[in-house]
Amino acid sequence: MNLPTSSEPRGPARAGGAKIVTGVVPPVCTPLTPEREVDVRSLLRLVDHLVSAGVHGLFVLGSTSEAAYLTDRQRALVVETVAGHLGGRLPLIAGAIDMTTPRVLDHVTAVTAAGADAVVVTAPFYTRTHPAEIARHYRLVAAASPVPVLAYDIPVAVHTKLPADLVLELAAEGVLAGLKDSSGDLAGFRRVVTGLHAHPGASGFSVLTGSEVLVDAALALGADGAVPGLANVDPHGYVRLHTLCRAGDWHRARAEQERLCDLFGLVGVGAPTRMGGSSSGLGAFKAALHLRGVIDCPATAEPQVPLSPDEVEQVGKFLAAAGLL
Repeated sequence: MNLPTSSEPRGPARAGGAKIVTGVVPPVCTPLTPEREVDVRSLLRLVDHLVSAGVHGLFVLGSTSEAAYLTDRQRALVVETVAGHLGGRLPLIAGAIDMTTPRVLDHVTAVTAAGADAVVVTAPFYTRTHPAEIARHYRLVAAASPVPVLAYDIPVAVHTKLPADLVLELAAEGVLAGLKDSSGDLAGFRRVVTGLHAHPGASGFSVLTGSEVLVDAALALGADGAVPGLANVDPHGYVRLHTLCRAGDWHRARAEQERLCDLFGLVGVGAPTRMGGSSSGLGAFKAALHLRGVIDCPATAEPQVPLSPDEVEQVGKFLAAAGLL
């Protein structure tokens, strides 16, 4: 792999210390009003819903937060609201997601000023990039960021898979403080986890799975935690799953994971016949939170297609089957 030379920008050494985040870290939904403004009161209730379940950190401005749909003003409001309400009780990581390095750096400045403890950054997208450019992107961001930087591997959205050797190289250098892996590539995830053993300087690197349905498998492989969107709906279930895995009670952990896998079926109530997977999944999460009394309105950002009453009813059936209604 062609990586930038040692004369190119590198971030401050962040590896080798305490991990920035471990455990269950829900990617927090962004409740909206019917007018598609951030519903601050519902957002605060959602944060309380998650914290009271015993989660270990929060992630805002990711895919589940609908960050791609929010204006810069709305993004800042989300981080300020959550950071102010948490008051440092839990680590808060925030997405600084955009197409190119200069735009990402603007977001890093905004979210850290608003109170984020770390930032999550994808590879550049829209433009066609080379691994050397991806590595340079992360080095430039880390060099300018006042907080640790985690890589976000989500090829379905950015059309680039982060190679395991690139992630390991940047982890060993201290450029990256962690990885949120939403690639669905469990073998690649394993290469990162096992590869860290060869890099003792990366002992502070957090490896997190973004999968709702493979958390037990990822933790068995050595993951530090999980960032499952479904944890908005059932945070207690994911905290319970994490506790069982850490205790080595794999039989009960498997049963809990399978219950959550069944519940995860709610993301398909509208797709692919009427809407895209994003509209269906995010709409289902918000419908579930509305049905559970956590948020006031299940609206998703435009131009996503809203769920129909019949689809919302299906979401309710999934909740009931999981013992959540």
